[in-house]
Amino acid sequence: MADRPKILRTVSSLRRALEPYRRARQAIALIPTMGALHEGHLKLVREARKRARRVVVSIFVNPTQFAPHEDFGSYPRTFEADIKELTALKVDAVWAPTPAAMYPEGFATRIAPEGAALAGLEDKFRPHFFGGVATVVTKLFTQVRPDFAMFGQKDYQQLRVVTQMASDLDLGVKVIGVPTVREKDGLALSSRNVYLSEAERAVAPTLSRVLKASAARIKRGEPIEMVMEEGASEIAHAGFKLDYLEARHALTLKPIASIKDGPIRLLVAAKIGKTRLIDNLGV
Repeated sequence: MADRPKILRTVSSLRRALEPYRRARQAIALIPTMGALHEGHLKLVREARKRARRVVVSIFVNPTQFAPHEDFGSYPRTFEADIKELTALKVDAVWAPTPAAMYPEGFATRIAPEGAALAGLEDKFRPHFFGGVATVVTKLFTQVRPDFAMFGQKDYQQLRVVTQMASDLDLGVKVIGVPTVREKDGLALSSRNVYLSEAERAVAPTLSRVLKASAARIKRGEPIEMVMEEGASEIAHAGFKLDYLEARHALTLKPIASIKDGPIRLLVAAKIGKTRLIDNLGV
């Protein structure tokens, strides 16, 4: 069996472990995760290996991106299973800090992203979210100092926020967006899919089907507003409580009215039962 990755719990141990790689001028790729790894995360690792000699995966369920009513306490935590998967992929190191290591007593600094972080999508329904993400990702980037950082496109608004932040703050890391991994029926992989009941799981692929059909209709030249309204109706009819179904500029996430305003990204968020799902697709 392959050697387990180095499991690092403190910033000092992390820096000691990575220093030999830097001295040898070996490129480092970081995959930030909250654990509960699935095939989507493992694809990020494989893509990272194509770009960098050394691969670091962070596992940290970040409390600052959860509101009090959200699922921080029940978020799936499968650390030993995650390490087994990462060992098989020959990951070099796992950065698994405690909350106290990331946010020690007296911690008083936050990142407040704008631009795509204020697009009226996830930020409208989770106003706390991107501040928490931006702060923890900035810390991860400065702790690991990677050459590359891999993020899944499923969390598309997050990808745009992190990409802009890394550029604006000169963090010296190239952010790579990796296409969403899906089940055979189209459902985007997510750690929260384990919350779905059997009946909810059967309905969940409605989101990806609506995105795919809507993208095809927009490409054919049908009016975007009409396509979005009919897609929203189909999602609601399937039993979802829809937060949004939007056509946005793929880079800025600003609203668009015509295919000429593109490139276009369709984004959706909806709740089925107690589980909130998000997805997106390019036009």
